[in-house]
Amino acid sequence: MKRRRKAGEETSVAGQGDLFGAIEPASQPLVVVAPSEPPPPPQPPAPPEKAPPMEKPSVSEVSAPLPSLPGAPARPARTVLTVGELTRQLKETIEARYPRVLVRGEVSGFRGANARGHLYFTLKDAEACIDAKVWASQAARLRFSLRDGLEVVAEGSVDVYAPQGRYSLIIQRVEPVGEGARALAFEQLKERLAAEGLMGDRRVRPPRPLPFLPRRIGVVTSRTGAALQDFLRVLHSRNPRLSVLLCDARVQGEGSAAEVARAIERLGRTDVDVIVVTRGGGSVEDLWTFNEELVARAIHAAPVPVVSAIGHEIDFTISDFVADWRAPTPSAAAERLSPVLSDLELTLATHASRLRQAATRRLVELRERQGSLAGRLVDPRRRMGQERLFLSEQLEAMMRALRPAQRERREQLRGLHERLQRARPQARLGEQRSHLLRLAARLQEAARTSISSRRAELAKGQLGLERASPTARVAAERAKLADKKARLASLQRLVLSEAQRRFQRLEARLDAMSPLKVMARGYSVTMRRRDGAVVRTISDVQPGEVLGIKLASSGAKSLDGCEEIEATVTAVKGPVDC
Repeated sequence: MKRRRKAGEETSVAGQGDLFGAIEPASQPLVVVAPSEPPPPPQPPAPPEKAPPMEKPSVSEVSAPLPSLPGAPARPARTVLTVGELTRQLKETIEARYPRVLVRGEVSGFRGANARGHLYFTLKDAEACIDAKVWASQAARLRFSLRDGLEVVAEGSVDVYAPQGRYSLIIQRVEPVGEGARALAFEQLKERLAAEGLMGDRRVRPPRPLPFLPRRIGVVTSRTGAALQDFLRVLHSRNPRLSVLLCDARVQGEGSAAEVARAIERLGRTDVDVIVVTRGGGSVEDLWTFNEELVARAIHAAPVPVVSAIGHEIDFTISDFVADWRAPTPSAAAERLSPVLSDLELTLATHASRLRQAATRRLVELRERQGSLAGRLVDPRRRMGQERLFLSEQLEAMMRALRPAQRERREQLRGLHERLQRARPQARLGEQRSHLLRLAARLQEAARTSISSRRAELAKGQLGLERASPTARVAAERAKLADKKARLASLQRLVLSEAQRRFQRLEARLDAMSPLKVMARGYSVTMRRRDGAVVRTISDVQPGEVLGIKLASSGAKSLDGCEEIEATVTAVKGPVDC
């Protein structure tokens, strides 16, 4: 007899071995029933094809052990573990198996040290994640600060916390991945640019002052990034009349440095008064575009002041040191470049009022002075007569002094004219003119020769550029990509068909293990009609008891869907030799 429970209901099936494909002799007396039509004695069916082997039921599925066959070995006793015992065994197994491991992953969910100085975060990769803990004694010896997005290699042991059934990694030592190489490259580039005078105390050009009220602001960033939205929101909330010219560029990834440098050069050729290079926060790898030498030299070569607003306040890049002014955040850059419009209007109104008051006071003062001077002024006709008399006297004295000097200068001019006539400069001018014509002809010939050679070199360079065109390589790579795509689709179809075949095999095995299949081979379930209980022994029925015998037809899907025969018990007999 086997009992199965599901969703709070109990279903009993007669025939202990019948449900699993094996017949065992009954250890209790048989129940004799008198059906309206006695079924034929069961014959051992010969299946047309070999059925898959039946799997043994698990301990959790069987509520009562099956009777053992005579002479069969005793089955092992069922072991039931408590949650604490199972967790304790897992803890001993895992901690003994992983006393020391090296794990590589990315820091996530880091919130700094707690009140006791312990560090809690998560190490993750593309496939899984694990909780990590650094005790305060170990955290005090860290040579760098942990942060989200930092890839590290952690050394420690696996620990299982039994009360919550969770496992975690207890870290004794942690090192950043790639941080050393990037830090060395950062310092080397910083020293080289400082030696060239692009940054530091020895920079060739001092930082240029930022305009108080720029007419147009150039922005170099990604148009889909949050940094642009923060910058525009703060800028236009303070002064909505400011004009912004955006030059879209990728701010991380391969080739982003060239795009940022090209964007700075393009904005430098426009009418912007200042250029803002900005992006939001991120890891060292995300901000590495602004540590490239190409971007630093483009910032230094910009004809207008450049503001660097990269990441957060704790993030420093090479662009921050080369730029004319560093903003800790994109919002801070917007605040620095946009005076509040209402404050400007109030200041202008105040200055205009003060200017009108000063002009009024000055006008009153000038009128008072004019009145004072008008009282001191004498008759101008008399003064003019005196001045005319003085001028006539001075003119007469000047003429007396100039006449002898004029005669002397005329004599000198006459002598120089005679000398010039004797030297005949026209002949010398002709010789110089012919010499200049010869030099002009030679210069034109040299220019033609130089232009011809330059054109030949240009044609040769253009031919080499056409030969080095990547068009053929791009076509080959596209062909490879199409081939791999076709192979991937074929492999996907193959895996799908294999999974479908495996599902069909498992479905056939499951259907073969169904108890209804066993009943379909000629077995039945006997139940009392008065209470619906399954008849297991002869003590469960009395003569005259009405019974129901369920037979499984070929299309039955459940016990309730089976055919039923109603019978009355006429007599009860003891065990017989089957």
